[in-house]
Amino acid sequence: MQEQLDKTVSFLKARGFETAQVGIILGTGLGKLTESLEILVEVSYNHIPNFPTATVEFHQGKLIYGILSGKKVIVMQGRFHVYEGYSLQDVTYPVRIMKAFGVGTLLVSNAAGAINLNFKKGELMLIDDHINLQGGSPLAFKGVEKMGERFVDMCAPYDLAMNNSLKTIAKSLNITLHEGVYASVVGPQLETRAEYRMLKMIGSDAVGMSTVPEVIVANHLKIKVLAVSVLTDECDPDNLKPVNIPEIIEMASLAEPKLVSLFKELINTL
Repeated sequence: MQEQLDKTVSFLKARGFETAQVGIILGTGLGKLTESLEILVEVSYNHIPNFPTATVEFHQGKLIYGILSGKKVIVMQGRFHVYEGYSLQDVTYPVRIMKAFGVGTLLVSNAAGAINLNFKKGELMLIDDHINLQGGSPLAFKGVEKMGERFVDMCAPYDLAMNNSLKTIAKSLNITLHEGVYASVVGPQLETRAEYRMLKMIGSDAVGMSTVPEVIVANHLKIKVLAVSVLTDECDPDNLKPVNIPEIIEMASLAEPKLVSLFKELINTL
């Protein structure tokens, strides 16, 4: 893997990528943060050696180097998922590239369904902890110990100080910011009524199909992490209706300005 990483880094440096402080992963329907970004360089994923290609139609598929709130950032406009046929190592490859450019802080966003019915669609949830239901680990490969500690401690995968800062910022901006546990499943199918009940029983507040692999690798690389879910639907097993993907994307876009405000203000404090 190291040879692949070196080749990718060399390619991006030749295109103008330099050292960055913050990495940002933008999830489903959450690409507009780039409108607040001073873009210095952008490269389509399918042009980057060893990079996966986003196959989900509402994921843009660009790696961007720029300035946001006075900080150099690397932004993934669109991410990768296991349900696209990628391995967990593929999904998390961009996090390793960010680390190679000096990124020490990773901000992650995703669209998720609200298991906790006290949370409503269109609101935001700060992830305090997670449950990995993707059936594997992005660290389960030969030679991982050459790239970081094999047995990564996950007692606090999300940075407490950044979480507290974001809660303070949300309060000052009058933005509702719940806090809870995110369950990451494989997908791409949505959950059954029984599965939603199970997710609630094991302590989930929201469910999605991403984020946890990237967070595991970030912890492996000693990168501080903060993650926020945009709640796009309410997963009530007793009143479950057929999924409406366009409505989910619309809900994400409606909530996105709040997420952008929070991320911009948080980066100001770093």
